[in-house]
Amino acid sequence: MNRSKRLGLLAGLLVAAIVVTFGVSRYQTWQEDIKNSGEVILALSVDDVQSLSWDYEDESLAFTRSDGWSYDGDENFPVDGDRMDSMLTLFENLTAAFVIEAPEDVAQYGLDDPTCTINLTAGDTDYTITLGDYSTMDAQRYLSIGDGNVYLVETDPLDTFDVALSDLILHDTVPTFQQVNQFTLEGEETLSVDYVAEGGDSYREDDVYYAQVDGAQAPLDTSRVENYLADLEYLGLTDYLTYTADEGDLAAYGLDDPELRVTVDYTETDEEGNETARTFTLAVSRDPDQEPVEDEEAEDITAYARVGESKLIYQISGADYLALMAAGYDDLRHTEILPADFEDLSQVDVTLDGVDYTLTLAEEEEGMTLSYQDQEVEITDFQTALETLAADSFTEEQPTGQEEIALTVHLDLEGQPTVSIVLYRYDGSSCLAVVDGQPTALVARSAVVDLVEAVNAVVLN
Repeated sequence: MNRSKRLGLLAGLLVAAIVVTFGVSRYQTWQEDIKNSGEVILALSVDDVQSLSWDYEDESLAFTRSDGWSYDGDENFPVDGDRMDSMLTLFENLTAAFVIEAPEDVAQYGLDDPTCTINLTAGDTDYTITLGDYSTMDAQRYLSIGDGNVYLVETDPLDTFDVALSDLILHDTVPTFQQVNQFTLEGEETLSVDYVAEGGDSYREDDVYYAQVDGAQAPLDTSRVENYLADLEYLGLTDYLTYTADEGDLAAYGLDDPELRVTVDYTETDEEGNETARTFTLAVSRDPDQEPVEDEEAEDITAYARVGESKLIYQISGADYLALMAAGYDDLRHTEILPADFEDLSQVDVTLDGVDYTLTLAEEEEGMTLSYQDQEVEITDFQTALETLAADSFTEEQPTGQEEIALTVHLDLEGQPTVSIVLYRYDGSSCLAVVDGQPTALVARSAVVDLVEAVNAVVLN
């Protein structure tokens, strides 16, 4: 190799070494510019923020706070102020896990074309927060606050700001009814229900809700009433259709003359024990263009609801609609034919096949006992048959069929009251129950057969 070639080779090697050395130096410098941080890069008081806006994908939203939060795009939009304040708590103590000081190329962090840009004004200062790429390796978001640095933050602001306008509406809510005093259901029938803690006209100790039926106080099934109120409390009011409802909207959704109006008068008690009387009203209707059909499925029903005089109208599920429309006396009354607790029975006079029998009951320490002709007998089948005798449907139809069995139940209560239950044959699958002389319900014939067999097992033992 001649001298000139050797010099050229050495010069090439020297240049390569210089390039490598420079690259290593730059890499080391870049490495030194990335530092562990842990510093708070934003510390803003939520109450100081007067405006907030952001751009994310195709959504651009802007809000201003005066007496409360308002949406710049429509002053009629009811903004959920608590939700807005909750979003801003992110910036009360925004902490960086890493800081990249004075980066030469923000494009490598996705900040040349930000994923999301957030603008806010607090006091006399405007802030712009831009969100870049998400580092899957660190599970953190690159972010800039306009101070020339790039930060990696553990709390990803996009988790908070990836919302639509509909997520920020102030929805109507159904309160938790701490103590219901009275409620009214106005639909196909009007039912007025009172809460009566003591002195109600019922043989059951647990009965506290009473409906006014034919001018008399009729006890309702506490569990059925409370389930109805729970269906009301947990009603999903999230799918709003308009927040500016006018008379035309009410007519279009059938809420100008609703199928059902529920009014609940209740007492609210605060943490200090102060009581406040409240009233809640809900109107419910099926789509006026949708006629009910026999055996329809809940998912085929389109229905709407409105709270009080709110300008929000909601679509509710078919299942919620059906649950709320079960709002009549027959929907909330007891289905048990025996209108008393079994533990309060002292004697049952039975007429079966023209023969009279007297069964004696007593409450002992080990439980209820049953005796016939002074001999104690097994009570389980008789108790089960009598307690499970229940209405399949209610009726006022007079009996025309043969009497199957008649019972006079004596109760060990004040005044020693009695209840008359007579069961008549109705058809092959049902019997008609007459309680205290009033036709009451159709019951399964199989349940009446169980009762007859239980009585026979006692008296023929």
